[in-house]
Amino acid sequence: GRIIAALAGKLRDNSWDAVMAKLTPKLKDARGKMLFSGKQKVHKHGLFPTVSVGNSFRGGSQRPGTVVFYSTANQLILMSLIAFSGFQRLVGLTYCIFKCFASNMFGLYRDNLNILFASNPKLTHWFKTSVFAGISFNMGPFTITWPHTDNHNLAFGWCAITALGKFDPDKGGHMILWDLGLVIRFLPGSTILIPSALLTHSNISIQLEEEHYSIIQYSSLGLFHWIYNGFMSNKDFLARATPEMKKNCTDDQKK
Repeated sequence: GRIIAALAGKLRDNSWDAVMAKLTPKLKDARGKMLFSGKQKVHKHGLFPTVSVGNSFRGGSQRPGTVVFYSTANQLILMSLIAFSGFQRLVGLTYCIFKCFASNMFGLYRDNLNILFASNPKLTHWFKTSVFAGISFNMGPFTITWPHTDNHNLAFGWCAITALGKFDPDKGGHMILWDLGLVIRFLPGSTILIPSALLTHSNISIQLEEEHYSIIQYSSLGLFHWIYNGFMSNKDFLARATPEMKKNCTDDQKK
């Protein structure tokens, strides 16, 4: 059989819950201080603000670049958040989980990220212990996502989803993988890796007095296209490619 997702859970460490409990107020504090753009507040995932850090390539950009912070204040707040030791431990744990459950895919993400940074020294490597190019913070306090797929991610690739907050996992916050017919108990501090571009997913509501946040680690599809195309967009590649190159590209996409 094939492993298509990893319900990794928590690190088997007595201090893990305490570490994640300290990360939650960091997100809450950041949410209270930041100013969110319209795109960060209104999106297809749900009724909560979401902000991203890292590198991406999508939406008419000429080349890969850093995700927009929208203000210097927002950038400083997010830099403080990703420097927090609890966040760094989470990124390190995800690195190990990804490598353990999907070593070939892990190698693809790692190699492509290394090629990307080697090709463009102007890009900032925000997460030194991660093979993912970007991270999104769903800022809650009620991060209840609607059923969706993330079609800007690599189709067969994984993204890592970590649940945070104060909520009863027996009564709410469950992850639903609609295509697989699964409803998954998703504890605060737990991590799941799924092919988010393929599987429709969402999570259910929590109690009114509770809080739910989440952190998503991913790499956008556009970055993989950029590197595969020889450091150019799909549009530029198709304009320059020979018929044989186009055929090879189509064959590779079918694999």
